[in-house]
Amino acid sequence: MKEVARPVNAMTELPPKTREFLASLSEEDLDTIEDGVKLVNAMRRVGRVMRWVIVGIAGIFLGGVMLWEALLRVIGYVRTP
Repeated sequence: MKEVARPVNAMTELPPKTREFLASLSEEDLDTIEDGVKLVNAMRRVGRVMRWVIVGIAGIFLGGVMLWEALLRVIGYVRTP
């Protein structure tokens, strides 16, 4: 299908089965599909944010463990006569 097609010719480039399906949709069905697309986009955005939140928490935890080990090592060097 062409990237930029005139609305009149846009449907003619689709397979016949797809055209029949789209022609049978009611206004309510189109609204539902539009809401579904918005919902999926929002879920993808939240998923992307949550992935980086989890990566950030894991990084903070591992960085804290590494810092704690380094501090214990320094304290061990200072206490050793």
